[in-house]
Amino acid sequence: MSLVAEFEIQCDALPLVGVVEEVPDATVILDLQFTHGERPLFLVTTTGGSQTAIENAFTDAVDVGPWTLIGRAGDTHRYQVTPGLSLEEQLGEQITDLSELKALATADAIIERIEVEPGGWRQTGWFADRDAFTSFAAFWQRHTDTGFRLHRLTRNCEPESPGNGLTDPQYEALRTAYELGYFDIPRRTSLEAIAAELDISASSVSERLRRAQTQLIQETMAPTWPPLPA
Repeated sequence: MSLVAEFEIQCDALPLVGVVEEVPDATVILDLQFTHGERPLFLVTTTGGSQTAIENAFTDAVDVGPWTLIGRAGDTHRYQVTPGLSLEEQLGEQITDLSELKALATADAIIERIEVEPGGWRQTGWFADRDAFTSFAAFWQRHTDTGFRLHRLTRNCEPESPGNGLTDPQYEALRTAYELGYFDIPRRTSLEAIAAELDISASSVSERLRRAQTQLIQETMAPTWPPLPA
């Protein structure tokens, strides 16, 4: 029976990790387009953060080549990015046998979401069976400093309902904000009041709400949208 897994790969040599470290308040989602040459193009969607800061980080990053802003909607921007390094240059010091990494591309798995975070990638993937998942996890455990951190592993018995990708802190922040009237018009509460209720900082509340809203949009609405015009 197939499995759905949500996990982190702790490896700061992965593409675009340096960009996120420069702009930590942006959510960066990466898709790989495997139809262009040996290395796939990076299709990058950013939400939040400063557009100028993100684009400056692209320009300064050694693993980013020429990039193009494809379109924008609100504070969401979509870019096509050419890798600035070969696979050997990107990961050769971290992974001694790159043929193993290339073999993962033909594994019985589909990686449907990659969120770039400081220090690595957070991914959601579908795996044909437990052996396929175990092989995938074992590869990254062998080749990364802090390894492979599993957040969720479920059997693919039934489709998940929208919102199941939320973490417990995100769910709690979203529910508290809603119940206190943060989403009302006019707004009846503030980030500071929500922060006091949750006993965290206002900046942490803002981040959790932003990530939770991004996750819900990606699960419910984004799959139905046509591509933005160039």
